[in-house]
Amino acid sequence: MARTDFNTPRLCVPDALAPGASLALSSDQCNYLLNVLRLREGARVLAFNGRDGEYVAVLAPQSRKGAALRIGEQIRPQETPRAIDYLFAPLKHARLDYVAQKAVEMGVRRLCPVITRRTQASRVNIERLRANAREAAEQCGVIWLAEVDEARPLAQALERRAPGGVLVFCDEDAEQHNAAVALAARAPPAAVSLLIGPEGGFDEEERAMILRAPDVLRLSLGPRILRADTAAVAALALVQAHWGDWR
Repeated sequence: MARTDFNTPRLCVPDALAPGASLALSSDQCNYLLNVLRLREGARVLAFNGRDGEYVAVLAPQSRKGAALRIGEQIRPQETPRAIDYLFAPLKHARLDYVAQKAVEMGVRRLCPVITRRTQASRVNIERLRANAREAAEQCGVIWLAEVDEARPLAQALERRAPGGVLVFCDEDAEQHNAAVALAARAPPAAVSLLIGPEGGFDEEERAMILRAPDVLRLSLGPRILRADTAAVAALALVQAHWGDWR
C-alpha cells in the first residue's frame, strides 16, 4: 500500500504549518484549486512547506477569487532527502525544466547548475528552476524542497562538494562500462555528487580537472550516446538503486 495519498491535491506553501492555522493562498494557488481542479469549500487538500511535515487541510474560499486553507492534523512528519546532489550543465528552457522536474522525482536534495566551456545556456533562471522543483515535489509525494544553487563555474562547483562524499562522474570515455557493477562494489557513501556534462561533453582540460578531484568514480552509461537529460535520469536511477532509497 502506498504511504502517500495521490488522490488528494498537494500544495507547497511558504507559511508555517500547525493545527488550527489559516493560510491565505496566492492567486496562482487559488486559480489552480478553484478553477483548474474545480474544488469547492470543504475539499480536502494536503499541505507541506519542506520544514514542518505534511498536514491535511480544508479549502475555505474567502471571496470569488480568493481562498484559504484551514490546517488540520499532521499526517506525515518532516522527512529529509538522502544526500544526493545533482551537478549539471544547464540546457535550454524546455529540457532544463524537464531535468529539474525529473531530478526532484528521483530524490535529489540539491540542484547545482555548472557552467562549462560547452554549456548551451549562458543564463540560468534560478526562480524558474525553483518553481519546477516545487511543482515536482507537489506531484511526486515528497515533502522536502530540493535546494537550487546559483550557477557556478565547474571549478567552484567541484570545490563546494559535500565533504566525505563521492563524485560520480558520468563520462562516455570511462573504462568502466558496467556502471551497476561499479556502484554495487562500493558501500553507500555518506553523500553523492552526480556530475553530468553538457551536450558535446567536457573538454580535455575540464575532464582532467574533474579527475584530480578527491574520491571520483568515473562511469560510462552504456554503449549509446545519451542526451544530457536522458543521462541524468539513467544515472540517478542507478545511484538510487545501489546507494539510495530504492535499495
